[in-house]
Amino acid sequence: MFMDFLWESTAIYGLDQSGVVRHCEQSFVAGRERAVSRAGVAKSQEFIKRAASREQVTSVERALSILELLASRNHGLSTSEISRAAKVPKSSTSYLLRTLVGRGYVRRDVETGQHTLGIRVLSLGGQAMQGMALRELAMPHLRQIVETTRLGSHLAILDHGEAVYIERIESPGFIKMDIWNGRRVAPQVTAVGKALICQMSREDVQEIAGLHPVRPVSARTIVTLPHLLEDLAAIRRRGYAIDDEEHAVGVRCVAAPVFAATGEVVAAIGVSGTVSQLNDDYLHSLGKIVQTTALKLSAQLGGRRSR
Repeated sequence: MFMDFLWESTAIYGLDQSGVVRHCEQSFVAGRERAVSRAGVAKSQEFIKRAASREQVTSVERALSILELLASRNHGLSTSEISRAAKVPKSSTSYLLRTLVGRGYVRRDVETGQHTLGIRVLSLGGQAMQGMALRELAMPHLRQIVETTRLGSHLAILDHGEAVYIERIESPGFIKMDIWNGRRVAPQVTAVGKALICQMSREDVQEIAGLHPVRPVSARTIVTLPHLLEDLAAIRRRGYAIDDEEHAVGVRCVAAPVFAATGEVVAAIGVSGTVSQLNDDYLHSLGKIVQTTALKLSAQLGGRRSR
C-alpha cells in the first residue's frame, strides 16, 4: 500500500515539478517516522508502568517475607542473616528494613544491629484479635434479636470516620435489607453510624461530617451540623439511635452503642426493617430491646455506659 501510494504521487507530481515530488515523499516518510516514534514512546511508557508495577509487587512480597521470617524466630537477626534466609539481595534487604523500622513494623537494636518485630505489628494483631472476639461475642446477641423481633440485625464499627458493617444476620422473612459485611456508610445518615459517634465531641463530629458529606435521599436526611448534634444529644438521652428513612426511603433502623471498659463506644448493634415493620407503635419498644442487648454485650467486653 505504501509503495503504491508513493508511486502514484510521483506519477502525478513528477511531470513538471520534481521538487514537489520530493517534498511529498519527504513529508510522507516524516509522517510515518513521527507515527512510529509516537508508537514507540507509548510502548515504552507502558513497559515502564508494567515494570514499576511488578517491582512494587516484588517489594511487597519481600517485605512480607521479612516480617514472616522475624515472626518465626525467637531472637533477632542481622541484615545479612535476613538477606540469606529470605533470599533477598542485601541492598534490597537494607532498604526494606529501613522502611519497616521507620514505620514501626520492625525494631532494630542500635548496639547489636539485630532486627525483631516492632510494636506496630503487635498492635495490628491485637486489633484483628479484638475484632474477631467482638464478632464472636456479638453473634449470640444478634441471633437473639432476630428470634425475638423477626427482623435482621447487624454489628458495625467505626473505621476512618465511616460506619462499617462487620457482622449481620438476615431476617427470616422475604424482606431483606441492603446490608452486607464490609459495607461502608456515612455515619450521620444511619442508626448504627449515629450510635457510633454519639459520644464524640462537637469537633470530632464536625470533622467526620466534613470528611463524608451526604446527599439527602429524603426530607428526613440530616445534612447540617446543628441538626446532627441535636440528634446525637437525643440519642444520648434515650440510649439508642433512630434512622427514620434518612438513608433509604421506606426503611427504618434503630441501633445502640456498645461500650468498652473506658466508656468509649467500640461498636453498635442495629436492627433494620421497613416503615410498616418498624411502625410508630413498635419503634421505641424495639429501641429498648436493642439498647438492652448492646449493654449486655458491653458488659461482656468489660464495658460500661459513658456518662
